[in-house]
Amino acid sequence: MSFFKNHKRTILLALADTVAIVCSCLFMYLALNVSYQYKFVPVVLFAGNIVLNTTLLVICGIFGMWACRVYKNIWRYASIKDFSKCIGGITVGTVCIYALRIIAILIGKPFVSSDIFVITSMMLSMIAVIIIRVGYFYLYNTITKSPSEKKSRTLIVGGGAACRRIISEMKNPDSKYKPIAIVDDDPEKINRKLHGIPVVGNVSNIPEIVEEYHIKTILVAMPSVTGEEKKRIMGVCSETICEVKTIPHLYDLIMSADILGQAQPINVEDLLGREVIRFDNQEVKALLRDKVCMVTGGGGSIGSELCRQIAKFKPKKLIIVDIYENNAYDIQQELLSKHPELDLDVKIASVRDYDKIKALFEMFKPEIVYHAAAHKHVPLMETSPEEAIKNNVIGTYNVASIANMYGVHKFVLVSTDKAVNPTNVMGATKRCCEMIVQYFAQKNTSTEFVAVRFGNVLGSNGSVIPLFEKQIAVGGPVTVTHPDIIRYFMTIPEAVSLILQAGTIAQGGEIFVLDMGEPVKILTLAENLIRLHGKIPYEDIPIKFSGLRPGEKLFEELLMSEEGLRETANKKIFIGKQIEIDEETFVTSIERIREIANSNNSDETVSELEKIVPTFNHVIIKQK
Repeated sequence: MSFFKNHKRTILLALADTVAIVCSCLFMYLALNVSYQYKFVPVVLFAGNIVLNTTLLVICGIFGMWACRVYKNIWRYASIKDFSKCIGGITVGTVCIYALRIIAILIGKPFVSSDIFVITSMMLSMIAVIIIRVGYFYLYNTITKSPSEKKSRTLIVGGGAACRRIISEMKNPDSKYKPIAIVDDDPEKINRKLHGIPVVGNVSNIPEIVEEYHIKTILVAMPSVTGEEKKRIMGVCSETICEVKTIPHLYDLIMSADILGQAQPINVEDLLGREVIRFDNQEVKALLRDKVCMVTGGGGSIGSELCRQIAKFKPKKLIIVDIYENNAYDIQQELLSKHPELDLDVKIASVRDYDKIKALFEMFKPEIVYHAAAHKHVPLMETSPEEAIKNNVIGTYNVASIANMYGVHKFVLVSTDKAVNPTNVMGATKRCCEMIVQYFAQKNTSTEFVAVRFGNVLGSNGSVIPLFEKQIAVGGPVTVTHPDIIRYFMTIPEAVSLILQAGTIAQGGEIFVLDMGEPVKILTLAENLIRLHGKIPYEDIPIKFSGLRPGEKLFEELLMSEEGLRETANKKIFIGKQIEIDEETFVTSIERIREIANSNNSDETVSELEKIVPTFNHVIIKQK
């Protein structure tokens, strides 16, 4: 009885196939005999033979389909591949019959059978068993499909506490997910069930399980997994065309009763191959608490996150300086809502305007300045190099010199890895900004000047990930400049945490560099991002190579050849060796490039920039 209960679906389907084969044999028996009477075929079948032949056909046919795993399929979700297994099963059955005939002849006990009867009966049986499944497939999907089957068939990765809670939530009629199977790398859990849902394999089996169970969504329910392990899981999931979602960090999971409500699209940083870097904030808290802090470019991607994190540490006052009023307004309203106790001032001003910046320093007397105001778009700065000079170089020189004049305690410049051996105007201007910081640092002033250098920031304005997301949303193509281009990546919170940490350990003149792990191939990032949206790269979403942009490198560097690295107390932060700046010639060069930029002569501006930054090797690539 228990055997029938455990294999009920297989037994019922085999019985249906038996009926189909028997009916096919009877039909061919009658058809061949009628054809014989009209001399269409040279054979006649007798009633005694039909019983033996039909029995053999049924046994061999059912055996063949069992051998081809036809009864393992879930036919309500059948595909062409599944129907091809039926053809293979009947073919195996036919081969078995002829094998039995040969054996019977060899042992001297041949049984009477007609080749034309066997072949035609098995062909008709093949059609009949496929018709049964096609009929069931369409009947189920068009008439009898229940509301629960309209839910997304879901594979859950991880068989722990989060999985149990998720399954409970999925059983809610309002849930859009239907739990089908679980995978877990713990061998003790495999072939067991959690709330009735089977654990069918481990993470490496996900592609096969997705195909076998017709999974539409993969939900990673491992909120405390390490970054390296999450990278492995995401790599396997990206081999499928499923939508992939994750459950958030364990702390958030504990604090919320609604787990499925927190399920979110996969974060691209999960594919970057390293843990998200976290810092001890006690030193930052001690630095910022009850201090007057100023953030230039405070409405931008990095600047606004700086303001968010600074606000948490209860500064005496926070001053946001930005030329773009919309961004400044947005961060102002956000901070006033989240931190009503914060003493906040937002000023619309350009760092190019020396007198206005000087007036702001006179008014607020900032103690700590984070300088994030800059033009950062590489191709646009190639076509407007004088604007890059005015904003990045002269703007930095203005703010740094005024900070020095007013005895600011710490001045932190936000730099970029594109400043290392720059091949474009934007990178060269940022290297010039680093030189300005080092110039003021070596003057032994009371202000501690420091620069922070990092790679591409995920999710920042103008970065590659938001662009890819938009392109995927409209069906592509996703544009990658070159198939071999690689980049270092970090998250906005990581970048800002590094900036804040640098301020705590700065002694003056350092360029701080974050250990960002291995660089990432942009093409691989694009392909995996497409897969994690449930699409197939090059089929559903095309990828187009647009060619390197003006001044763009295939790879970025974090240090120049003359710089060396030394460790800090934080193993993830390193310091580049300070390079001596010739004070007299440097100031003269800054004044000269200011005059040239103000004359709006692009070619002379770039030529002068090449003189100031010896490592600048300008690569000019024509726009397509």
